[in-house]
Amino acid sequence: MKIRRVSAGVKLNHLLYRVLSLAGSPRNSMRIRRHLLIPLAVLLIVAAVALIVTLRKHAPPEAARLLPGADGFFYLNLKWIRTFNATSQLPPVSREPEYQKFVEETGFQFERDLDQAAFAIHYPQSWGGGSAGPSLEPRFSEVFVGKIDSPRLTAYLKKLSSSIDDYRGFDIYNIPFENRTVRVVLLSYDSVAVSNHPNPDVIRGMLDRSRKLASPFGGPWLLRRFYRQVPLASLSFAILRVRPEMSSFGGLGSWSLLFPKSAVAVISARYLRALHLRAEAFTDSKDEAHSITEKTSAFISLFHAAEGSVGAHGTDPDVKAFFDSLKVEQAGDRAVLTATVPPGFIRKALTSPEESPETAAPAATVAPPKQPPAPNRPQKPRSR
Repeated sequence: MKIRRVSAGVKLNHLLYRVLSLAGSPRNSMRIRRHLLIPLAVLLIVAAVALIVTLRKHAPPEAARLLPGADGFFYLNLKWIRTFNATSQLPPVSREPEYQKFVEETGFQFERDLDQAAFAIHYPQSWGGGSAGPSLEPRFSEVFVGKIDSPRLTAYLKKLSSSIDDYRGFDIYNIPFENRTVRVVLLSYDSVAVSNHPNPDVIRGMLDRSRKLASPFGGPWLLRRFYRQVPLASLSFAILRVRPEMSSFGGLGSWSLLFPKSAVAVISARYLRALHLRAEAFTDSKDEAHSITEKTSAFISLFHAAEGSVGAHGTDPDVKAFFDSLKVEQAGDRAVLTATVPPGFIRKALTSPEESPETAAPAATVAPPKQPPAPNRPQKPRSR
């Protein structure tokens, strides 16, 4: 046994000596380096691809990254909404005469052909130094992505435009509309940029960004800063600067009722058998978040009180389910509002009273009373 162990040890030492001697020679060391460089390069490439995929996953959508710097952003992914069949309960879209003419001349139907829509909202300068300049009302810049018939859309834009600017080989159509100029440019075969900002450099910047290689680090600062707060699989989101001096878009007063100081609101919507809404107000302190939470809770209580005053006979189950789902809470320096919107509530909200089945049913049941048959008059006997 001892002889065998000694011989085994000698063989092991000899093998190690051969390996070290081969590795020590310049020619063999070069071979080892080559063999190591190949898997190392593969690992680096895989790591770089994984990093790019991760960054793109958490980056704003490309259509939104083309937008200019603004005070608010809104994004809607209609392609995902159709994939999830979230529009199956919605009423058909009614076409106004102007929209019907647009469909006939361009062949583009928003409800069928639009896949993505991204909006940049430019506040007036009076709203805390907004990006719209001297304009008295908000201005907008948009990017639309979908199935576009470029020749038909180009002919339609040429007919409406008062002038056409050539910028780096692209035609920018200037269309007069309500004492302002709407600028339109076809970015590619499936995307269009639109802006009514008074500065023509805004839409030129959108065109320049579309010509560059798509980067997950691109896009406006406000969008990049708060997009990470948007939940995954959101079909739509909005990121807005909220200032006390700004008035609501519906003309219902200023936002100072809820926001005593400036904040950033992140609103998102996901569809899981129902529309799940989430709104977060990012403030500078816990006290501001507490104030917003308390005021929002008071408004929700008023809604519940108004619902109770209607009575059981006038309460719609979808409306009741929506108001019952409203919940607001504080999370540090954030105020978080959540709600669940049933499909029936969305359908009724988008249906006009004339088209509502609840209003049409009673009319169908009312019918004029039938006239009783006239009695047979006795006939006089004929004289023979």
